[in-house]
Amino acid sequence: MSKSKTDELVFLPLGGSNEIGMNLNAYGFGPANDRKWILVDVGVTFGDHTTPGVDVIVPDPTFLEGENILGIVLTHAHEDHIGALGWLWPRLKAPLYATPFTAYLIREKLRDAGLGDRVKIHEVPLGGTINLDPFHIEMVTITHSTAEPNGLAITTPLGLVLHTGDWKIDNDPVVGERTDIDTIRRLGDEGILAMVCDSTNVFVEGTAGSEGEVRDALAELIGSLSGRIAVGCFASNVARLDSVVRAAEAAGRRVALAGRSMHRITAAAKSVGMLSDIKPFLSEEEARRWPADQLLYLCTGSQGESRAALSRVAEGNHPFIKLGKGDHCIFSSRMIPGNELAIGRLQDALSERGVRIYTDRDHPGIHVSGHPCRDELRQMYQWARPQIAIPTHGMRRHIAEHALLAKEMQVPETVTPRNGDMVRLAPGPAAIIDEVPSGRLFVDGGMLVEEMGEALRERRHAASNGLILVSFALDRKGKLASSIDVRGIGLPGDEDQPLGDLLDELAERAEDAVRKLKGEALEDEMVIEQAVARTLKKASQGIWDRRPIVETIVLRV
Repeated sequence: MSKSKTDELVFLPLGGSNEIGMNLNAYGFGPANDRKWILVDVGVTFGDHTTPGVDVIVPDPTFLEGENILGIVLTHAHEDHIGALGWLWPRLKAPLYATPFTAYLIREKLRDAGLGDRVKIHEVPLGGTINLDPFHIEMVTITHSTAEPNGLAITTPLGLVLHTGDWKIDNDPVVGERTDIDTIRRLGDEGILAMVCDSTNVFVEGTAGSEGEVRDALAELIGSLSGRIAVGCFASNVARLDSVVRAAEAAGRRVALAGRSMHRITAAAKSVGMLSDIKPFLSEEEARRWPADQLLYLCTGSQGESRAALSRVAEGNHPFIKLGKGDHCIFSSRMIPGNELAIGRLQDALSERGVRIYTDRDHPGIHVSGHPCRDELRQMYQWARPQIAIPTHGMRRHIAEHALLAKEMQVPETVTPRNGDMVRLAPGPAAIIDEVPSGRLFVDGGMLVEEMGEALRERRHAASNGLILVSFALDRKGKLASSIDVRGIGLPGDEDQPLGDLLDELAERAEDAVRKLKGEALEDEMVIEQAVARTLKKASQGIWDRRPIVETIVLRV
């Protein structure tokens, strides 16, 4: 495709900039009123204590709906890069492009969402190319903490962009190929206009470390233990799974899988030729009968997820895994920020059962990061030599620090976008030229809802302030025809002030509020409900220093 005077090349992050996770990046080409787009990754992040009842959060794609989207390219199979496809594909409706391992998992995910027959998935070989005129995309093999990770070399009439995806430099990745340094150097020689690059570990000096080192450390640790062993790690890290399985087999143990994602990932790995020369995994029934010293469980739930395998083991209600005194649990994973309390509770619960815990804090080497540290970032800039550095995949502090590092590496221009910032890459100097609608959608009760929707606001309010239910009957003249019943949910009482006595006091206040109403006010339920709510909230403020939700039911008799 030739270029015209009105053409622009723009980069637009809608997720993953100013946060770690929930990646959704868009590249646009053409005049402002007629751009063609490609999307890179459509991922999720996960809820926490601030989003009660919400486990999954996805980026808001509203700006892209109805746009000319030529395709969606998936760099790798982590949930923060593919997890939102089942929710957002119906809004984006573009063909998908991925290497075989990622494509396998995408099919499973879309099938779960009821979209399996509607979505066109193009499998791209490692190192393959995708032509979506005016975008020509080359898959660049890199290393990361999952199988078949890819950077993208995106060529357009206005320049070449290297989108690194998640990456690190690992000369012994255990599974898969090493980073394709020759291709990155070649691209640098040809001239890279901009590099959009991972910022996760920008504050960490040195290098992330190799999966080969983890393989050796796990083999040594597992070989030294007796009793049952459970290993918690990210199921998507096929190299780690491979290392654990081989360490178990070298120690005379057989492996049983625990957790749905473990079964799904190992099936995906075997479909592309990985994990091909290991012994079959034990079934649940076999694991129940297998000798303790000859058994290892490979488990999901290393982040303390309440419904994952390790949490069920810690609670004592897993269907086939029982751990106790003399047994061991190895956490071969990092502690994701925000999960500290959940992981601490999980490890405490396992310790209560007599299980000995091993982490990379007390056994260095049993985990390494999948993201580049500062020395690796410096090396990438030396290979790529971009004109423009655009840090992404990080909180604001990560992105700002990454920009400083890029300047130290003599990159002429840096841009530090937030989600929703549209960055013009060419022609002319790089700059943020627009801000488009962006945000988050919450998966709540199987539905996509606005981030600040009424249901979640009420749930948050009730979680911190409690709920009061009030019911009574009025006759046709507006006089009370029953006593007022007040019930409280999530409100405290003690020996000096039993909750029942406090609720009786509120019932008296509610009765006074109703009796003060006159005339037409007694004919309007909304006016009555508002009067009762104002009175009880004010009273609750005095009793509990809280303003609970007040729900009033008025019956007419």
